[in-house]
Amino acid sequence: MTTTEAAAEVTPDTAEPSPDHGHDHGVHGYHKQKDEHLKRLRRIEGQIRGLQRMVDEDVYCIDILTQVSASTKALQSFALQLLEEHLRHCVADAATKGGDEIDAKVEEATKAIARMMRT
Repeated sequence: MTTTEAAAEVTPDTAEPSPDHGHDHGVHGYHKQKDEHLKRLRRIEGQIRGLQRMVDEDVYCIDILTQVSASTKALQSFALQLLEEHLRHCVADAATKGGDEIDAKVEEATKAIARMMRT
């Protein structure tokens, strides 16, 4: 399988949509930084394309692994910032509303943190 074929297997167009989980589709915590987030994700996308190019050009394994590490760190950093914004906006909003909503948001955030720690 070529690098191009591998890249074509999973794209945003063919990826499974994530379930709704009953979330409202209003303004989210990352909304104010949306442009910065998109710019950052495009940079990460460029890193991934660079990895594909490196494999296609038979670059030395360790050099590719170094770039994989850099890409992974970039995604982890992005995820951490998004999590912080979720806590500051969504969880804080639920806390002001009180009731079961705060428990649900804290549980949701805890599960997201657990998923991040497994990677």
